[in-house]
Amino acid sequence: MGNFCSICYPCKSLLDAKRPSRRFSDTDIKVCDPDGQNEVLLQAQLESNDDIVQVPLQASGLSVVVKSESLPGSAILSGTSNTHNTNTNSNKESGGKMEKEKKSLALKLSGTLNRNNSESRHISETKIVSLFDKYKDSTEDSILAEGVEQFCIDLQLKPEEFKVLVLAWKFEAEVMCRFTRQEFIQGCKAMNVDSIKGIQNKLPEIVTQTINDPELFKDLYRFTFKFGLDSQSGQRILPVDMAVSLWALVFSQAEPPILKRWIHFLDNHPQVRGIPRDTWNMFLNFVEAVGNDLSHYDDTEAWPSLFDDFVEFENDQLNQNSSTMQDLNNQPPVDINQENQD
Repeated sequence: MGNFCSICYPCKSLLDAKRPSRRFSDTDIKVCDPDGQNEVLLQAQLESNDDIVQVPLQASGLSVVVKSESLPGSAILSGTSNTHNTNTNSNKESGGKMEKEKKSLALKLSGTLNRNNSESRHISETKIVSLFDKYKDSTEDSILAEGVEQFCIDLQLKPEEFKVLVLAWKFEAEVMCRFTRQEFIQGCKAMNVDSIKGIQNKLPEIVTQTINDPELFKDLYRFTFKFGLDSQSGQRILPVDMAVSLWALVFSQAEPPILKRWIHFLDNHPQVRGIPRDTWNMFLNFVEAVGNDLSHYDDTEAWPSLFDDFVEFENDQLNQNSSTMQDLNNQPPVDINQENQD
């Protein structure tokens, strides 16, 4: 509003200055700090007689005073962060209607100021840059493997943890073990953090949101494929060993029932040397569709051929185990007396 922030302390030159507001007019509003040292006049629209309405401001530490001198009668709105009291000397003719209007205005004003107060808590880009410079390589304007390792140590994380994958996702990192200056700074801004402590506090919240939101997890899952590629060499297919490691990592918080069998299948089929992007992406749909025992698998669906091979392999394993159990059941019982005579 005007030339000042709606919650920061205004400069002395703005004291007692009346400026029009987009939301309010015709009534003066004072926004004061707790000590009453700095005030600025806003404009509010309020029709009332000599009434008092207190406005709660959440965790702001500010007080708000609405004072109308140009209208018939006057009104004062004062608020603190801890109280919400209404003391009304209503005009007898206005009755309850006027009281409801004042309360509505008070709530709107309180919400607007509290929202502005929250939005005003901004991070320091200078701190983010200093944090980046602490870990960046001496020969390149990026954080490389050694710096990433120290970064993880300071965060009290292991590089192979799920939280580190989430952090790389929020930083939109192009490759493993590397954060460019832009990735690091923009990532911290996106997380609204500018310190190690801030990242430590924010990561658990982001992890919980990602796990519980299918769309967020899908985005993380698809990022993981790109993250595992050696983009500098133009790699487009994940080597199987890398894909297996990344599957284990991205599903570490909620492992699908068939994951271990899928990895066992890949281990027993060395001819499968790489995982294309489509196969990687479709695997997430696959684990959701087939159920715990592959009973919901539909071979008429347009699944990658590798999934067909996996289901066939699993059925063969199941039939083989059933035959083995049947053979064991068909064997005659052992004659203990005959064994003792022998």
